[in-house]
Amino acid sequence: MPAMAQERRDDAIEGSLTGAPGDAARGRAIVGSRQIGLCLLCHNGPFPEERFQGNLAPDLAGAGGRWATGQLRLRIVDAARANPDTIMPPYYRTDGLARVARGFAGKPILSAEQVEDVVAYLATLR
Repeated sequence: MPAMAQERRDDAIEGSLTGAPGDAARGRAIVGSRQIGLCLLCHNGPFPEERFQGNLAPDLAGAGGRWATGQLRLRIVDAARANPDTIMPPYYRTDGLARVARGFAGKPILSAEQVEDVVAYLATLR
């Protein structure tokens, strides 16, 4: 995983990966994107404009009411740290992964800023 200086509890990563809060509008665009986050392949949520949302993972509606900001951050950075049986990929961890395409090896799916944007958006969903 790229270097992070924030405090980590067992179920959360406290503190922004960038040292600044994310932008919820950019986060919504990432979550709804079919090219960047691909969240809607597995999740559904409050995206009436998006057809064919997933049903393999929890509904994103109400995510900000179910989890604190640090818990949301941990789930995006590396959901397996909260649930070892998850099928959700680690969006920011890069070490210890198997079956990664050569062009993506050592690169996170989302940048630290994008992670913070997604966290900011999900935190608004109450």
